[in-house]
Amino acid sequence: MATGKASRGLARFALLVALAMVLSWLESMVPLSLAVPGVKMGLANLVVIFALYNLGPRQAAVISLVRVLLVTFTFGNAFSFAYSLAGAALSLLVMLLLRKTGKFSLLGVSIAGGVCHNIGQILVAMAVLGTTDLIWYLPALLVAGTVAGVCIGAAGALITARVKL
Repeated sequence: MATGKASRGLARFALLVALAMVLSWLESMVPLSLAVPGVKMGLANLVVIFALYNLGPRQAAVISLVRVLLVTFTFGNAFSFAYSLAGAALSLLVMLLLRKTGKFSLLGVSIAGGVCHNIGQILVAMAVLGTTDLIWYLPALLVAGTVAGVCIGAAGALITARVKL
């Protein structure tokens, strides 16, 4: 019987990683960068938020890491890996800490995740390019991260309320 439960868990994990990859791919097909280059909605974070609230921190972290690796191998390069990993890691760390306090709603956790994802990416960009001149870009990224966090958080709250694993 334990084998059946393990198989279901592995299948659920694989489906969530695949969904995150598909959402990343779909997002890359729709250029959202209006006034701010590189801005994305972060659709794959919908899966991470769902996993965080339904499967727990460890599963959310593994799903996030595997998604970053697979998307990089499929569509990216070393630079996109560095940016994506930094954004995903800082975002997830902050979301885990805020959720653990119990003082933030899923929406609040998502907003913090969206903002921190952009902070992580701008820090890597400054390190890679060896300049702090990119800091001027941060206010626009903070606004974009907030908007994305609200959208992903609202969708994540709806999905989390309706889908039980």
